[in-house]
Amino acid sequence: MDGVRWAFRCGSWVPTRSEWTLAARCVQLEEKERIGQFVFAKDAKSAMAGRLLIRKLVCEKMGFAWDAFRLERTARGKPFLPRTSSAPGITHWNFNVSHQGDYAVLAAEPGRQVGIDVMKTSKPGSSSVQEFFRIMNRQFTDLEWTNIRTAGSDWDQLDMFYRHWALKESFIKAIGTGLGFDLQRVEFHISPNQMREGQVYRQTRMYLDDEEEDWTFEESLLDKDHHVAVALGKPDISTFEEDGRTICEAPPLSFTLLSFSDLVSKATPLLEEDPAYWDRFQNKKEAPSRQSEQQ
Repeated sequence: MDGVRWAFRCGSWVPTRSEWTLAARCVQLEEKERIGQFVFAKDAKSAMAGRLLIRKLVCEKMGFAWDAFRLERTARGKPFLPRTSSAPGITHWNFNVSHQGDYAVLAAEPGRQVGIDVMKTSKPGSSSVQEFFRIMNRQFTDLEWTNIRTAGSDWDQLDMFYRHWALKESFIKAIGTGLGFDLQRVEFHISPNQMREGQVYRQTRMYLDDEEEDWTFEESLLDKDHHVAVALGKPDISTFEEDGRTICEAPPLSFTLLSFSDLVSKATPLLEEDPAYWDRFQNKKEAPSRQSEQQ
């Protein structure tokens, strides 16, 4: 059973009234309210896309009707489908969502830890690139900083910085540790140094406390500015045995870019229409936000 890699370009999505009100009806009430609290329209769109991606996954890959399950969150805020919702014979899927820059992305795998992070290469706010690196110094090992600082121009260094950052975040999200994890315990030996759009790479290796770990990291570019890293743990042998399958490493998956129609193709409204929700969305600020919610 293949995994899933989906992307939605929320940065270029300009919702119509009917799209936004439909989207709001197709998520759980507490999620709708949470999304409504964002100050910036960009952040609200990203969060909404993330919720729809998850519900689409549960419907299409786990066989649930859109209105037949309820998503919950861990103590650290990570969405999950309670195992009590899983019917006998249905494979348990692990999934993770990230949204930053112009994209919301989802990665999912049956019976395997998975984490995902998307990062857009962008110039730091008011500080220089080197001052930004000084502030972030404790986030990377000496080897990683060498790779970043020898990448070329300031822009190339930023690009390499965000590539490393996406890798670290994908692993942290896969294991569900959260902000308390010391990022210097994890070191990435990246390969290749240069990536091309349209390719998925698996050569990068991870060391945890100086020991190489048996994790797989898929890296790709959604476009020239957006890095995506997917962290994949070891397959759960019991899951594969239950399904009568043998364990083998499937070929790396490219991201499928979805439209809004794709997001809601299986959707059934959960809530009544709320005209005021559209009005409040219209009043949200359009100024760009550097905020990123990683789920």
